[in-house]
Amino acid sequence: MKTQFQFINDCLLENESLWRFEPFKSSIHTSLPWQEQHSQLCQWLVSLSPSQIEEYKAEPELALKAISAFVPQLEQLAYHTRLESLTLNGLALARGLENGIPGRKLEQIISMGEAAIQQHCGEEWLEWCSGKGYLGRILATQTDQPVTSFEYQQVLCDSGQQTANEHHWKMTFIQGDAFDSKAKAIFKPTQHAVALHACGDLHVRLMQYGSENGIAAMTISPCCYHLIKSEQYQPMSKPGRASSLSLSKQELRIPLQQTVTGGERVRRHRQQEMVFRLGFDLITRRALGMAEYQPVPSIRKSQLSDGFELFCRWAAEQKGIILPQEIDFSHFEKLSEQRFWQMERMSLVQLVFQRPLEIWLALDKALYLEERGYRVRLSEFCPKSVTPRNILICAYKN
Repeated sequence: MKTQFQFINDCLLENESLWRFEPFKSSIHTSLPWQEQHSQLCQWLVSLSPSQIEEYKAEPELALKAISAFVPQLEQLAYHTRLESLTLNGLALARGLENGIPGRKLEQIISMGEAAIQQHCGEEWLEWCSGKGYLGRILATQTDQPVTSFEYQQVLCDSGQQTANEHHWKMTFIQGDAFDSKAKAIFKPTQHAVALHACGDLHVRLMQYGSENGIAAMTISPCCYHLIKSEQYQPMSKPGRASSLSLSKQELRIPLQQTVTGGERVRRHRQQEMVFRLGFDLITRRALGMAEYQPVPSIRKSQLSDGFELFCRWAAEQKGIILPQEIDFSHFEKLSEQRFWQMERMSLVQLVFQRPLEIWLALDKALYLEERGYRVRLSEFCPKSVTPRNILICAYKN
């Protein structure tokens, strides 16, 4: 894993100009930022039609293959970021277990549960950041071993405990704060801890507390790497701390840009909202002379149907900005549509670095656990169509 980490680390550093930027803000420029260093790549990007851009965005593997023709090192980078896919057969669920669990979330939970059970060590389970204990239900019913479900929100603890009691599942919910040192008290050497999509510092705390207490095993699917208290990512392993690669909170969002699409309607909503936001940004810059981007609050999707002009007036009101009386909104909307495709064009290049950045983060955590006396394995517990956050860190006490 050290060799794999070092190769990815070096490649990310050598090519940081290709991924270390914000497409939204950088799209204000009509020229691409890599014109001198990668002129042929830029020519290819400019030649792409909107439909071609959408095709590449929907199929990152196609984008990787195309861009590798201009940046050959990407082929080797892709090789070093491949993870094995676990072979899962599915689970027969106990009656009532899936009540209240949305379909795609249920697929994730079943896959994660089976993966943890396949590689189970210990005599009981610790479900970290459990919510209502959906994953714990599977572990309790499939293994007949007790589950301690640790959760911050009391209302979720109460709901989960009530359901567990009704079905006689061996689950005990404990309310607590993962960032309070008192949380260490729930860890035992006999436990196998699991965490499905624990965000940022939450999965970091699990690894720290678990390794300090000599927990038998940990099966962790990390998520939302940017949800950390510090402004910069704090590497955990020795190779990570020795690296000159630093990542800001904004850059920690890059691996999260790929999502499971919600269909044509969701895609069109996103496009329209981005066009409106880009257009309002153009107005503040060109009509009002503002040099910096003015972040606009979240908007209800239903508001988009009111049109670009009403969006801009709403956004101006939210920001306390007075718009000039004479603004050609249709002109700015056309410009913002062009800017949208410029943004999408640029984001194709960043797209091929999303997975390498995520694997770099996962390897840093895996190497940390190795240094703490664990045997560690990185794999994928489900297809990306179920969730792109499908990396699994499995650690066992030596």
